[in-house]
Amino acid sequence: MRIGIFGGSFDPVHFGHLLLAECCREQGQLDEVWFVPTAVPPHKQQRELTPAPIRIEMLELAIGGHPAFSVNCYETDRGGVNFTVDTLAHFRDENPTSEFFFLLGADMFRDLPHWRQPERICELALPMAVRRSGESPLDFNLLSGIAPPERIDAMRRHEVVMPEIGLSASDIRQRVAVGQGIRYRTPRAVEKYIETHSQYAGSRPCSGETAR
Repeated sequence: MRIGIFGGSFDPVHFGHLLLAECCREQGQLDEVWFVPTAVPPHKQQRELTPAPIRIEMLELAIGGHPAFSVNCYETDRGGVNFTVDTLAHFRDENPTSEFFFLLGADMFRDLPHWRQPERICELALPMAVRRSGESPLDFNLLSGIAPPERIDAMRRHEVVMPEIGLSASDIRQRVAVGQGIRYRTPRAVEKYIETHSQYAGSRPCSGETAR
């Protein structure tokens, strides 16, 4: 079983997240993609996230009907700050016969050497880095000294290219806060959920959050 792990705050999930996951599933020949909403992101501890049950419900609405997509609530059930290396170790322990891939955008990939135990992350799951079409291929040599050459070669072979799509969760929150529409930015079911529950209405937007 080839399983892709896609972590994030998903506050809210949007078409950029879904397209990245589908491109990884298709190009990486993954059997499953697990969306893993975080409880408290290590790099965003100062921002108050929407409660996990709400983010999870929106995720389930967004991926409904896709047989390969599912929501894994390990981090939100555990609570607190969760580090990727610990989450991947848990998944490996629970699924020792599966092959894991860690889905991440280009910016996150470039920052990977600064994460907690990046060498262990690369050992537990193969990073599947995604770049937008038209961008230069990623420099996998930045992981030299962190992962062995054969592992880096495998990452290079699994590089994923996705169409350019300029969406961000922070922009969606901002648009809702000022009364603008979000049609075609997130699945219709998520859009209606946000509208029905007055989610993000009057919220204070946070900049700098991109699709990942």
